Amino acid sequence: MDSKLVARAKEGDEVAFAAIIQAAHGRFKQIAYRVLRDPYLAEDAMQQAMLEMWRKLPTLRDPEKFDGWSYRFLVNACYREAKRYKESFRELPGLTDPSLSDGTGAINDRDQLERGFQRLSLEHRSVVVMHYYLDLTIEDTAEALGISAGTAKSRLNRAMAKLRLALQADAPHSEQAQGERPA
Repeated sequence: MDSKLVARAKEGDEVAFAAIIQAAHGRFKQIAYRVLRDPYLAEDAMQQAMLEMWRKLPTLRDPEKFDGWSYRFLVNACYREAKRYKESFRELPGLTDPSLSDGTGAINDRDQLERGFQRLSLEHRSVVVMHYYLDLTIEDTAEALGISAGTAKSRLNRAMAKLRLALQADAPHSEQAQGERPA
């Protein structure tokens, strides 16, 4: 993010903040969706995070660190949304939002990965999204989530182990279903 723009917004410039939000909107939407797996909850979390960022922006010490600082607000808003709508969160309306499709992999692989990803806790999903989707280092992931680097590394390792187990559990079912098809 442009640190001069952040500095202007920090001083109360609403136009600068609007430009920041416009530039970050797509990225925030993708992060919130990947953490919550529901487009409506993701939108609500984004709005909450942006309001909180505007209110707390004067407390940001270093405009260069805006991205990590803003991710923390976004992920915390995702946690609050998931907790607030716990019942609807358990019964997600669909596996994917077509407007957020990344277009990679076969449908079966994507479905398997989606099922495995939904089995992860919010904390595990968040660290996976920050590290792999945003390509943040463990240290930057930890800073964005407000946890220690050791905790981030541990959560990432546990999340990946759970994903592997979920994919392995689905694999025999998929192979069996393919083997039963008539030739």
